[in-house]
Amino acid sequence: MRAGRLGATIAEVLVWQAALSALWLVLISTVDPLELFVGLGCALVGAAAAVAARRAVSGR
Repeated sequence: MRAGRLGATIAEVLVWQAALSALWLVLISTVDPLELFVGLGCALVGAAAAVAARRAVSGR
C-alpha cells in the first residue's frame, strides 16, 4: 500500500468515525466517560466496516 493511499484510508476512517460519533452523541441523553469510550470504540469499528464495504463495492 502506498503512503498516499494509506493516508487517504486513515482520513476516510477518521471522517466516518467522527460522523458516527456525532450521530451517537445526538441520540443519547447523558454522557459519562465510560459511555463515551464505548461509543468511540463502536464508532471506530463501524468506520472500519464502512471503509471495507465501500472498497468491496467499488472493487479497489
